[in-house]
Formats: sequence, C-alpha cells, structure tokens
Amino acid sequence: MCKFIFNLLKKRQSAFSVEEQNEMKKFLVVGLGNIGEKYENTRHNIGFKVLDTYAKNEDLTFQTDKLGDVTSHKLKGRTIIFLKPSTYMNLSGKAVQYWLTKEKVPLENLLIITDDLNLPFGSLRLKTKGSDGGHNGLKDIQAKLNTTAYNRFRFGISDTFSKGRQVDYVLGEWNDDEMSKLKERLQKSTQLIQSFVLAGVSNTMNTFNGK
Repeated sequence: MCKFIFNLLKKRQSAFSVEEQNEMKKFLVVGLGNIGEKYENTRHNIGFKVLDTYAKNEDLTFQTDKLGDVTSHKLKGRTIIFLKPSTYMNLSGKAVQYWLTKEKVPLENLLIITDDLNLPFGSLRLKTKGSDGGHNGLKDIQAKLNTTAYNRFRFGISDTFSKGRQVDYVLGEWNDDEMSKLKERLQKSTQLIQSFVLAGVSNTMNTFNGK
C-alpha cells in the first residue's frame, strides 16, 4: 500500500514537473497600439507594427479573439503567443492580464513592446523593470499586474515636436526620413524578440540595447 502511494505521488510530481517545464517554454509578446485604420501607421502604434512584421516574416495570421488579435509561433521548442490588444492603449492591462492567466505564461516570459519619446528614432532598448514613463498603456499594465517588474521593449520615436504638440506627434504618421529607415529597424526588432525567447533577457540587452 505504501509503495502504491509512493509511486502515485511520484507520478503526480513528474506530471507537475512536465507542466511547469512547458509553461517555462511559453512566452507572451504584446505589441501596444490603438485599433483602427486611422492609427495603423502612427508612431504610437509601433508595437502593432513590430508584431505585424514578425507575422509577415513567419507567415503567421492574426485571429480576433478575446480582448485582442492573437497568433502564435513555434521557435526551437518554445511557443510564442503574440497579442495586439483591442482594448485601446490606456486599457491594455486588461488584455495582458487575461492572456497571461489563460496561457499560464510566467511573468518573466512576458514582453511588452511600446514606443518611447525619450529614445532617438529607431533606438531599441530592453528593460526588466521601471516606471511607466508617462505611457498610458504601461500605466494600466502595471496597475493590473500590480508590479513594475516585467520586461518591456522600448522602440525610440524621438521627441522632435514643438511644445504642446506631443499628442499630435505620437498619433501622427512617420515622416519620409523615418519611413526610409523603419523597415530595417522593424527587422531588427523581430531579431530582438527571438533573442529574448532563445537567449534570455540579459544576453538580449547586451546585444541590442542602444543598437
């Protein structure tokens, strides 16, 4: 009887171990943006644009699901779930929290992609924690997750706007000079995502930050 119980417990522990391993191999990558055609090519929607570029590279198709458009990609034994929230920017946390829970993704495997006014155009920066920097999307995510310790990938959009024109600037479309450089920066961004998944956050920061 004791041997039977021991073997049963051993099997259960083994099952839990496999489940935990599978969860550690699952990642949630969220691109922030606003839904609707009028926002499609705006600076504030760079998160969506990065995910669209990745999807195009890998021939993935987004499907409309609860609180966002979702697709996934298998990469060397890992599963990456991509999410474009349909909640509008300032309610992004609701979608992030839902999909983290639904897919049982560990918080350390979450990556949020957002625009950053404080970085030069096209500059890439990965951080593991920090303030919301005045970004409404990050502000809501931090409120819903109740932590500032989550990975965020900031894509620089610069701050070349006159006083009082910040909203017009971030919701404005890329200028010709930016457009000519955007494609290469988007491809670099997809490489950063794959590095984050395969090489880990520290190695990715060393390789891509400021590049």
